[in-house]
Amino acid sequence: MESNEAVVRRFYDELWNQWQLDLVDELLSPNVRFRGSRGAQLTGRDAFRRYAESTRAGFPDWKNRIDEILAVEDRVVTRMTWTGTHTGEFDGIAPTGSRVEYVGAAFFRFDESLITEAWVVGDSHAFWAALRR
Repeated sequence: MESNEAVVRRFYDELWNQWQLDLVDELLSPNVRFRGSRGAQLTGRDAFRRYAESTRAGFPDWKNRIDEILAVEDRVVTRMTWTGTHTGEFDGIAPTGSRVEYVGAAFFRFDESLITEAWVVGDSHAFWAALRR
């Protein structure tokens, strides 16, 4: 069985950074509860896929960098930096070409090596301010 820390690393390095959305079924529980760094709250694998796809449409070069990670029992916490270039429509905003970089943290809960909850908070002010330039 894969360690919870390894699952979170795959979640960011493979699923997000390489856009391997087929990993959603392998890494997330069917009824995963997810709160994204920009404030979206959703439940379920399909809703998560749509969230990731909308991010990719607006920021094809989106990257998630784990700056620090801590795993304890059924919990994993990461300190993060997110970056991307707004080259596609996102949340009704036409491409601005702006480079986005902001920081935050993510809190994961697991059951049998599947992510059941992910609560991600970020400096969303920095994100949205970059799109208003």
